[in-house]
Amino acid sequence: MTKLRMGIIGMGNMGSDHAKKLSNGAVPEVELTAVSEMDSNRLETCKMFLPDSVAGFASAEELMDSGLVDAVIIATPHYDHPRLAITAFHKGLHVLCEKPAGVYTKQVREMNEQAEKSGVVFGMMFNQRTNPMYRKMHELVQGGELGAIKRVNWIITDWYRSQAYYDSGSWRATWAGEGGGVLINQCPHNIDLLQWICGMPQKVRAFCHEGKWHHIEVEDDVTAYMEFANGATGVFVTTTADLPGTNRLEITLEMGKLVCEHDTLTLHKLSQNEREYCFESKDGFSRPDVEVSVVPAVGDNSQHLGVIASFAKAVLDGEPLIAGGEEGIRSLQLSNAMHLSSWLGETIELPVPEELYLEQLNKRIAASKRKETNPVSFSLAGSFGS
Repeated sequence: MTKLRMGIIGMGNMGSDHAKKLSNGAVPEVELTAVSEMDSNRLETCKMFLPDSVAGFASAEELMDSGLVDAVIIATPHYDHPRLAITAFHKGLHVLCEKPAGVYTKQVREMNEQAEKSGVVFGMMFNQRTNPMYRKMHELVQGGELGAIKRVNWIITDWYRSQAYYDSGSWRATWAGEGGGVLINQCPHNIDLLQWICGMPQKVRAFCHEGKWHHIEVEDDVTAYMEFANGATGVFVTTTADLPGTNRLEITLEMGKLVCEHDTLTLHKLSQNEREYCFESKDGFSRPDVEVSVVPAVGDNSQHLGVIASFAKAVLDGEPLIAGGEEGIRSLQLSNAMHLSSWLGETIELPVPEELYLEQLNKRIAASKRKETNPVSFSLAGSFGS
């Protein structure tokens, strides 16, 4: 069996987790051949759990020039994602990028353009797209059998993080190091799913509270209102401070309502299209019948490993990706719009004005304070994000 020789750039929480699994043969199509990490102490620690056959490098460039890899997983701090991806494209290497695609859309747009020119395989690590429930929601909503979307509400507050998490790296929760908080670190998964299932909104008005619940300079509590082209509206609520948290995605359509919560997808299906019923009914208080059922959502919820396997098959056999790399800009459009809306106190129309966003971000980078802390890696067991 031909295997894809894979290198991992960045050995923090996500990179180390990928390396441990790949070195143990978790993805048969992939052979982990090299890792890189700028922190020398962390690189030495990695050698303790990696086999001798995996080479370690002090820089991404050394790894890419080693001749040991055909593809790389980029798992570094966010600002470096586009730069490293573009470098890999120029060297003819396939790229699987951890979320987010970058911090601001201008740099990600350039990354996408370079990926297209290179002809290599480019994928995004949107591992939540492997979840059968979200895949079923995508199928039902995009298939049109439930009619047009009228409203979407997602309260996603089970991304709890302690202060110790934010203190685990000097780059974490700073404008200069991370480029944002819960929107750019935890919620790219959810924002990607929102646009993948429902499409992109046209307008966003958001309220991002910075350092509300933690000693950090970026947002840890967000409420955003969205308007879609067909008149549908949406609300997105997230935080890293709620215990216990909630994860409830509710989509109301012309033919009923989908509710995804507690690992269950429930369909409330109307006997008649609500828009038709509204104007045909002669009774001011009557309602069409509603049938409530749990929607079977079967399939392999393979998460990160499923995305890596799909990526390898795309390189080796030309099979489709779970999430193409160029799609990463969509969720970033939304999170950039939420940030900019909150900063300016205005409704933002999409696509987000890139130069204005970068100007406002640079002001915050200039005022950002770098923390002095020793890097710490945590186990990612039971977590879907870094």
